[in-house]
Amino acid sequence: MDFDIVIVGGGLAGLALAAALRRSSLSVALVEGQAPAIPQGWDSRVYAISPANARFLDEVGVWRHLDAARMEAVRTMEIHGDAGGRLDFSAYGSGVSELAWILESSSMQRELWETVKRQGNLTLLCPARPQALTFAADAAQLTLEDGRSLAARLIVAADGAESWTRSAAGIGVRFNPYDQLGVVANFATGLPHRGTAFQWFREDGVLAWLPLPGNRMSMVWSTGEYHGRELLALDPAALCARVAAAGNMQLGDLELITPPSGFPLRLMRAPNTVAPRLALIGDAAHTIHPLSGHGINMGFQDAKVLASVLCDKPGHVDCGDLAQLRGYERARKEAVVTLQTVTDSLQDLFLPATDSLTRLRNFGLNLTNALPVIKDLLVRYALAS
Repeated sequence: MDFDIVIVGGGLAGLALAAALRRSSLSVALVEGQAPAIPQGWDSRVYAISPANARFLDEVGVWRHLDAARMEAVRTMEIHGDAGGRLDFSAYGSGVSELAWILESSSMQRELWETVKRQGNLTLLCPARPQALTFAADAAQLTLEDGRSLAARLIVAADGAESWTRSAAGIGVRFNPYDQLGVVANFATGLPHRGTAFQWFREDGVLAWLPLPGNRMSMVWSTGEYHGRELLALDPAALCARVAAAGNMQLGDLELITPPSGFPLRLMRAPNTVAPRLALIGDAAHTIHPLSGHGINMGFQDAKVLASVLCDKPGHVDCGDLAQLRGYERARKEAVVTLQTVTDSLQDLFLPATDSLTRLRNFGLNLTNALPVIKDLLVRYALAS
C-alpha cells in the first residue's frame, strides 16, 4: 500500500495531525494498536487545554462535538509557594473569557478518532502494530506485524515517549528522570471551586487541583517516588484526608471518585525532531514536567505546525524532503526549548529547602503578583501556547 504520509500512533497528537490534514490532497494512513476505550465514570487523566489549542481543535472539526457537560473552564488560578508566596491569575483581569479548559483525555481521543474515521483521505489501520522500518531515497517502508507493507513519502512518529518508530529510525534521545511520580485522581468536593485551578509548591512536591464540572476536581501531585507510592497505597478515606489537608481544606472534604494512579516523571529531549522522510511529534519528540500543564498543548501545536507545513508546500515538493521538514523543526524548536527550560528550572528552584532559596522563590512569586504587566505577559504566553 502506498501513501504520502503514514502516522504511527493514534494518541491525541497523532489523531490531531491526521484530522488537520483532512482538507489536503495528501493520502494518509494512521497505524494504531487498539481503538480508544470508553472509561467507566470519569477519566483520571485530564488535561488543561489552552485557548490556542481549543481553537485548533475547533479548526479540525472536533471542539464543537465535545460534551460540554464534561468540560470546565478555568476562570482563575491561585499559585501558592511554600512560605507565604502567592501568584494569582484571572481571565477577567486579562480580558479573556477563560485561561484554559479542563478536559478528559479519553473524551478528546474518542472524538478525534470518530472524526478521522470519516475522513476521505485517510486509511485507518487498527489493530495494527509496526514490525520493521527502512528508509530509501524515494520512500520509507513500514512493515506491520501482520505482514502488510506500507510505502510512504513521510513517516510521522506519534507513538509516545517510548516511541518504537523513533528508535527504529535510529534517533537517540536524552532522558532526565526527576525521580518523581505524578499521582493523579479525581474527587468530589465539599465546596464549589468556581472555576479556580489551585497549585501549591510544597516541600513534598507540586500539588495541583484542576476544576471539573460540578463539585469535582482532578488532582495531579508531582512528588518523590517514595511519597508517591505511599499515597497510592492509602485507602480512599485516608487519601481524601491527606489531599484535602495538603490543599488547606480549600474545597472542603473530599470524596474519591476515581482510583489513584501514578506515572514516572522525566524530561526528554531529542537532538533532532526530523530526518529524511521522518518527523517526530508529541511525546515522541519531547516530554515536560507536568507543573506547567503544557504537555499535550505542545503536542497539539506540533500537529498544527507540521500540518501547515505539509498543506502549504508547493505541489512539486516531496512531503518527506528534509529541507521541507526542517521548516517544521525550526518553527517548533524555540517554543519547546523555552517551555522545557522554564518548567525544569521551576522544578529545580522549588525542590531544595534551604532558607535562602525558600525566601527567594516566595519573594519572586509575590513580586510577580504585584506587577500586572509581567502577569499579563505570562498569561498571554500561556494562552497562545
